[in-house]
Amino acid sequence: MANWESFEAFLREAEAAPVEERQAIVDDLLRERLDWPWIQGNKASFIYVSMGAKRVALNLDTFDGDPPFAQMQKLEGTTLWHLTSEFEDDDLLDYLLAIDDPMTPLKTERDIIGRIERHWRVDPLNTTRMNTAQMNVSVLRMANARPFPDWTKLYQVKHGKLREHFISSVQLGFANRKVWVYTPPEYDENPNEIYPLMIFADGQWSIGPLQIPQMADALIKHGRMQPVIIAMVQSGDQKDRIKTYVSNDRHYSFLLTELLPFLQTQYRLDSANLGVGGVAVGAIAAAHAALKNPAVFSHLIMISPPLGRGVAQEKLSQYAKRFEDATVLPKRIFQSVGRYETRSRFYLPAQVLHTILEERDDVEYQYIEIGSGHGLVAFRAVLPEALAWAFPGEVWER
Repeated sequence: MANWESFEAFLREAEAAPVEERQAIVDDLLRERLDWPWIQGNKASFIYVSMGAKRVALNLDTFDGDPPFAQMQKLEGTTLWHLTSEFEDDDLLDYLLAIDDPMTPLKTERDIIGRIERHWRVDPLNTTRMNTAQMNVSVLRMANARPFPDWTKLYQVKHGKLREHFISSVQLGFANRKVWVYTPPEYDENPNEIYPLMIFADGQWSIGPLQIPQMADALIKHGRMQPVIIAMVQSGDQKDRIKTYVSNDRHYSFLLTELLPFLQTQYRLDSANLGVGGVAVGAIAAAHAALKNPAVFSHLIMISPPLGRGVAQEKLSQYAKRFEDATVLPKRIFQSVGRYETRSRFYLPAQVLHTILEERDDVEYQYIEIGSGHGLVAFRAVLPEALAWAFPGEVWER
């Protein structure tokens, strides 16, 4: 029979059938159901169809073990591999399928990039994905998870403009690094208007997988965020991120004495209404600048800042105390963390900072915990709330 009410119902029927009849039942399933994983309540069922695979696993950071895999089972006599697992109803997680992976520990792997290229795949039956220059991943979105739209596909939304500039820095010692500047819709039609400014680290992510310009278009249209100019600064090599972003006064000086004056010559900025934000260690750079000068950077977005154990932990562990001891803080602060981020580096220190900031009566503060790990999927999912909180529009204010 077809029209199964659940994956479990399909599986019961298939396993009860003679082996030689099972593939026809699988074919019926694939014709009948196009949306995968199949989510029912707190369970999600994943499938993979292959003639020649000898071993298939689901790769999810929420799984324990090294590698963090859960092996899929093959339905005897068919091409179908399957796995059903339980999740929280607000989970939003990226995953991959590992096809014929050697299953050896990743910590001993000498060629991790080659291994990923040979064996790890997006889910071909799941169209919800995060695409980046480094890797594409599939996205599991449980029933009550945050929306995860492709903001570039909102064709009825009026678009602002995105301009590309190049900037050099004496403070940080680089030349001709890109700065992408988003101006909101109707910016050019209102030559007498000045606009708030939000500066984001890691501009290549901001204009790419995080889709901040398209996100801003939609938020502005629906009154969730006021029209804001957003400057997104290209970051350097990954190996330099900690040195550049963590407690670096030179980075703060770059923002204040090089980037900001450059933007002021090009755009109509409200100099009394500036913000700074970032994700991961980019959020640390934003926090450092805002703590150094909350009178200038009065809006702060911190998405998944590493505040605990790990690389540069001595400096990072000081941030909670810096916020607690600050006489003046930015007037609006947004902070988020993922439920499945590393507890000692992200999750527990985030809760400590949350407690500190929640007790301050001089800050408009929002803290959000999302059902995700540490990655671009999580960052993009929470960014709309971050932007709307930092610069609330008319709808939010009402």
